[in-house]
Amino acid sequence: MWRPLPGSRRFARSIILSPLPVLAHVIVADPPSPISCSSGWRGEASLRFALSPSAPSLTIHQGGATSPLKIQRAFGCADGRCELPLLHTAGGLVGGDQLAIDTRLGAGSRALVTSVAAQKVYGSIGRSRRAPEGQWARQLLAFRLEDGADLEWLPQELVLYAGALYEQDSRVELAAGASWLGAEVVRLGRSADGESLGAGRWRSSLAIRREGRWSVVDRLELGGESLDHAHGLGGAPVFGSLVWAAPAPVSEELLLRCRDDRQGLVGEMACGRLDQGLVARYRGPSTQAARYWFTRLWARIRAERGLAPPQLPRVWPFQESPFG
Repeated sequence: MWRPLPGSRRFARSIILSPLPVLAHVIVADPPSPISCSSGWRGEASLRFALSPSAPSLTIHQGGATSPLKIQRAFGCADGRCELPLLHTAGGLVGGDQLAIDTRLGAGSRALVTSVAAQKVYGSIGRSRRAPEGQWARQLLAFRLEDGADLEWLPQELVLYAGALYEQDSRVELAAGASWLGAEVVRLGRSADGESLGAGRWRSSLAIRREGRWSVVDRLELGGESLDHAHGLGGAPVFGSLVWAAPAPVSEELLLRCRDDRQGLVGEMACGRLDQGLVARYRGPSTQAARYWFTRLWARIRAERGLAPPQLPRVWPFQESPFG
């Protein structure tokens, strides 16, 4: 069933999101220790965003990456936000691979970071005589936002093959007035081919601090019994999570509108309010439905903040508008 990963110290809040019981636990915990990788391909990306000295309403970027990560051409949005796609050139992760992405936003800057394609994680359990138990593929994400900065971290979905082991550790440091919106959608097994995750596992740890104080630590693990348990995925192959760390408390009206945005989509969806922001969960059969709902929530959050409506990134594969 759903459970926090080891290391949690105490529950600060438990949000029961009907009809998805125990799908969101907000936990105060010691910072997770850095994870290491014994073998595999290691790639790093460093992303820096700041307001342009010559055009104060325009965000510019600089940075670099090592293989297999590659920074694609950035696009300037009409509101001055910098849209930056990342490409993983290896075609997928195998056991032992590790990616590290460090993202920093200067005061008042705005950015949207996404991925060029869905990320694949190949199975490693039982594939090697040297490590028959398999090896973990890991991704480390670090975000630091200065006063009034605004980041939308919206990668495309993650697909775990049978026997895959994947762990993601995300750490967010926010200054006053900063806004961080992050989403992840994961498919556990290639269900269209009748494949399940099998003995594989997926882990995700999100830790957010604002002005040095813990705001949210959200730790989840899916594998084994949790794939079929009613308090886990209940047999559904797709899980999604969206978290908005807002610069101020959000209204109850926003939550009601977010729930209304579930109309016409398959699967089970629920959302709840944080002290500053909201958390939304999806479980069901469709990565498209999860992404459509999260895209609608993205638009709602933009409207709540009085910002321009979002335009779908050019690298996203939507064939029709998710906004309904």
